[in-house]
Parts: sequence; C-alpha cells; structure tokens
Amino acid sequence: MNGTVYLELRDLAAMANRIVIDPVTRIEGHAKISIYLDDQGGVSDARFHVTEFRGFEKFCEGRPFWEMPAITARVCGICPVSHLLASAKAGDRLLAIQIPPAAEKLRRLMNLGQIIQSHALSVFHLSGPDLLLGWESDPAQRHVFGLMAAEPELARGGIRLRQFGQKVIELLGGRKVHPSWAVPGGVRSNLTEAGKVAIREQLPEAKQTILTTLKRFQRLLDNLTQEAQIFGNFPSLFMGLVAPDGTWEHYDGTLRFVDSGGNIIRDRLDPSRYRDFIGEAVQPDSYLKSPYYKPLGYPDQSQLCHLENGLYRVGPLARLNVCDRIGTPLAEQELQAFRQHGTVNSSFMYHYARLIEILTCIERIEAALDDPDLQSGHLRARADVNQLEAIGVGEAPRGTLFHHYKIDETGLLTQVNLIIATGQNNLAMNRTVAQIARHYIHGTEIPEPMLNRVEAGIRAFDPCLSCSTHAAGQMPLQVQLIGAEGEILQEKFRG
Repeated sequence: MNGTVYLELRDLAAMANRIVIDPVTRIEGHAKISIYLDDQGGVSDARFHVTEFRGFEKFCEGRPFWEMPAITARVCGICPVSHLLASAKAGDRLLAIQIPPAAEKLRRLMNLGQIIQSHALSVFHLSGPDLLLGWESDPAQRHVFGLMAAEPELARGGIRLRQFGQKVIELLGGRKVHPSWAVPGGVRSNLTEAGKVAIREQLPEAKQTILTTLKRFQRLLDNLTQEAQIFGNFPSLFMGLVAPDGTWEHYDGTLRFVDSGGNIIRDRLDPSRYRDFIGEAVQPDSYLKSPYYKPLGYPDQSQLCHLENGLYRVGPLARLNVCDRIGTPLAEQELQAFRQHGTVNSSFMYHYARLIEILTCIERIEAALDDPDLQSGHLRARADVNQLEAIGVGEAPRGTLFHHYKIDETGLLTQVNLIIATGQNNLAMNRTVAQIARHYIHGTEIPEPMLNRVEAGIRAFDPCLSCSTHAAGQMPLQVQLIGAEGEILQEKFRG
C-alpha cells in the first residue's frame, strides 16, 4: 500500500535465549509471544506476533462495493457489526447521500448491542478467570467453566449480559452473527414493536448485572494494585471519536488525540483524512500492521519509554480518556470515579473501562427505545455511484475502525484498506508484553503463572485477530529456549 512503512527485523544474534508462548490463549484468534533473554537471564526484548493471515483487503478487489458490508462482516464472528457499519458508512459516502434519520438511529442501536456483547465476552469469558480465580490458579480450571463453578451467579450474569447484547443485534438484523442488515444508504428493517418490548423486558437485569460487576471489580482493584502498575502502564497518546460537544461517541463524530496527561494534542480531526495523521508500518515477524501517529513519527523500540513518539492506544480506555463526558447519568458517576487520579495510563484498566462502557450502552438503549423513528418505514436513501473513493469510520468495541474503498465507475472495488483497532494497539501490546516480562521473568526457569501474566497483558487489550478463541480446557502452550546460534536448548509442550 502507498505510504506504508516496511521495517526490517532487528538483529537478535546478541540475545542468548528466546522463550516462545505459542499460541497465546483466551484471545480471539491465533498469536504467539517471543521473550528474548540476555546472558544474565534478564528480559532484553519481547514481541507479540500475529501468525494468521486473512487477506480481505486483496480478495475484495473486483467485488461490487454493495457487497462489502456482508463480506467484511465475515472478518470476525465476534465483532461483525463493527465491520458491517463501517462498510455501510463507506458505501453511503460512495453514493454521496445522507441516510434517513431513522436508519442512523437504528445503526446506533445495533452498535450499542455489539459493544455490550463483545465487552461481556472479554470481561467474563476471557479475562474473568484471571481476575477472579487468580493468575496462580490451576490452569486446568482457569477458564470460563471453572469460573462458572467458582462464581455461578456472576458467571451466569455475564452470560446473560452477553445474550442481551446479542438479542439487540438479532432483533434488528435477523440473526446474532453476520447480520446482512446495514447497506449503503441505510438499513433493511426497523425495530418491531415486539422487539422493542423484548429489549425493554431485559434491560433491568442487564443494568443490575453491570452495576453489581462494577462494584465487584472496584473491590478487586484493592488487591490488584501491582497488576495495575505493571500491565502496560506507560505514557502514550490516546485516540477516539468524540461528539461535537466532546461527549463519548461510538458511531460518528470527529477524532481527538490526547496525551498521557489528558492534554488535547489534536482535535476535530476529520476521520476521512486519516492518512494525514495516521501512518501504517508493517514488520516481517507479524501479519498485524503497526499504525502510528504520523506527526511524531514511528517509534523505534529504544524510544518507547518516552512520550515523544507516535505510539497511541485506542479502544475503551482511550475513549474514556479522550471524551469530556460520557453522557448518561450512572455511567458519568462511574467515569468520574475512574478518573479520580486524572488520565488513566495503565492498560490493565481496559477491563474497568469496558464495564463503564457496557453501563452507558445500556443507559443509551433504554433512552432510545421511546423514539418513534425506530419503527419508521423510511429506512434507506437510494442513489448510484457519485464518488470513486470513500472512507467509513466508527468505534468498534476494541477501538476506531477504518474502511477505505476505491472503486471504478461501475462500482467495482479497485483498492481496499482496513485499519483495525487491534492493529492500532499493536505497538502498545508489544510494550506491555516487554514491561510485564521484565518484571516477572528472571532466568530460564519460567513458572506457568508468570507466563499467564504475560498473556494476560495481551488479554487486557482484548485483541480480535479472528473469530476463534481458546477459552476452555487446558491451555496449549509451546515454550522454546533458543541459544544465541539458533539451537534449541530446551523445549516443552503442554495441552
């Protein structure tokens, strides 16, 4: 792609040993972690590698742009709605039309359901076993079924909360996963009266579950101060969408960058001009791109400890850091408690931010249900191709999502670029892995709980690499100790 920076692998010959965690477990997709040890057994470097390749940007070329919402929803089975909406928004721009107000409100409603179900999966299914059972607990039980045995009420509430978000998606789009609903120009159907009643009936339980969980997490923090200090606690920029008045936003708005002190670096940036301020780098040891804030340049590894570089974070932590207010009463109280010490720089607090976002999504759904536009029949604006290039942007659960399309006069795609939230967190995830490893790993004997803590640093970001997970059973793990000349000194397999 034009403008992409290609980076060479660093010379690792001087590093005496390498520990490989492959695959990283309880994340959505497949990846591995390499930890490099020096001659004294200290951690000299760490890398997060994404080992799967999807290829959507290439195989979509030549397809009609009308098909893209349904195609790109298949990027992931966990967050298909995010791609569905970003793609439909790009299609709106290719048609150069304003979609009906009812269509925008319905799209917003589905995205709120999407954020709830995805965040609930992350908190209760993927990270909950660590947070509630402990990093040192038996790995054979450290999964969602172990959590259900130890904390049945809380686990049940988390499952029901995710079901609520999925129900919102299903009632609008006809199914929970990959709904073919949002299209260039609007949406295919409205919310029926029966659907409205079904959502309203489930709201009290969903709200009570998230309020109870928030209180539980706040109590947990008293015993997790070390993790909050070590799991990705470093200065960086944060980026996210905000509404015109600075309120938390998830569907539209402009982009804002703030620094680790909460100071606004850039504001009211047009998302369609993302190439002016976001650069894209790739490295040969991962299929995941490494976007960076272009005005400050690509941060080399030796400079990651300084703020004056282009590393930035996106997602729930970033959205709560960049907004002036969250916009709903209960969530606003939680936001103020979250911010009691200013800007939050620890990636461990992504978990806390997800809970607050679930609460505001529930409050926003509750407030939206009385809007008569949700039952409107005017749902789509129709036009032909009026632009040959367009960009659709929205907030996925994991952060800002960009769909950039170029087409010919017949509407066939000639170029596609997707900037995924997980990619934008790539540099921060590498920094987090290195920070955790340096604190916990000393020497070549690495106990399993320490490796789990390194993995947990990645889970804090809830990376979405595809639609598969490793959430149950004994965690598969491969650890290799490799000498300076590349020879395998020791190798262990588990699972």
